[in-house]
Amino acid sequence: MLEIRKIISEYDKIDHSNEKVALASVVSLEESSYRRIGARMLVRSNGIWTGGISGGCLEGDALKQSLNAIYKNESSLVVYDTMEDDNNQIGVGLGCNGRIEVLLTPIDPGDPSNEIEVLRSILHAESPTIIAKTISGDSELLSKSQLIDYHQELPKYLNIDSSSLNNAIQTVLQKKSPRIFDLKSGENEVKVLLEFIRPETRIVIVGDNYDVNAMANVAYTLGWEIWVVGRLKKLNKELVSKVARIISFEEHSKVKPHDYTAVVLMSHDYKWDLTILQHFLKEHPPYLGILGPKKRFKKMDKELLNVDLSSLEFIHSPTGLEIGAESSEEISHSIASEILAVFRNKNGQSLKLKEGPIHERLQ
Repeated sequence: MLEIRKIISEYDKIDHSNEKVALASVVSLEESSYRRIGARMLVRSNGIWTGGISGGCLEGDALKQSLNAIYKNESSLVVYDTMEDDNNQIGVGLGCNGRIEVLLTPIDPGDPSNEIEVLRSILHAESPTIIAKTISGDSELLSKSQLIDYHQELPKYLNIDSSSLNNAIQTVLQKKSPRIFDLKSGENEVKVLLEFIRPETRIVIVGDNYDVNAMANVAYTLGWEIWVVGRLKKLNKELVSKVARIISFEEHSKVKPHDYTAVVLMSHDYKWDLTILQHFLKEHPPYLGILGPKKRFKKMDKELLNVDLSSLEFIHSPTGLEIGAESSEEISHSIASEILAVFRNKNGQSLKLKEGPIHERLQ
């Protein structure tokens, strides 16, 4: 979501009466790639771009291709293929031995349903979003993208049979990742990418001591929405500028987590941590971290007679991954890494121990 925010911010700065833009999006992958499906890059006709579709090796060529799409006012699909590790194939060396398809779409600022506006509409979503995007056919068909509200009756998309579209959507929701489907649109078959976009991660930091600043800085860098439960008068101005919401300790029960909320208790006040912990035991957030040693956690467990804290998988105490963290900044990185691992259903091990590709292969 952080990249989407940056792209929208840049888009809003542009004088569209004097300048044109295109959006380059990764829509298909085979084997290895630095970025995944959904990576985006906004290209302005003056040559400035925001975002990225690779680790830096494709952006130069994608810029040229995007400027060509802007000039022609036509969407196009560009394939970068280094499966055979031949740098001469596309004039750049990917170093990833992969095949990447990038969709280049000129953006019409007069179209209220252009892809930038679709992305803008999901910025504050509190549940996953699905965007349908056609990645086969002529230039006009390639420009078709649509937000799918799967909570209601499915909208008409390219005259695709609603039953087939619903089955595809359920697969994406189950896998929690993008998938490509061959679907019937009238008499034709079209290749459709259903992109799964997680809502912005929300982190609720309970505390107002100096180490809250470090935790908030890491979360801010990651583009997370930051809530702080603590005393406003103890928070510095820089921290306050990064926080979406501040709640006093006394009003902690107003915090209602959603499925992408992480809570970290780090008030250094045992009584407040214990009190606020009891509130979140009822709310059951997907991640609840408690700063401090195990003996502190065991003391809490003994005091809460009606619950076995150690049996609750969403509680992480001590919070964070074991990386030898010492400073507040290192501890914050450790905690943020564990939150990412939990939300992405990973174990947080060293990648050198992982068998097979780094990322799941899409079926």
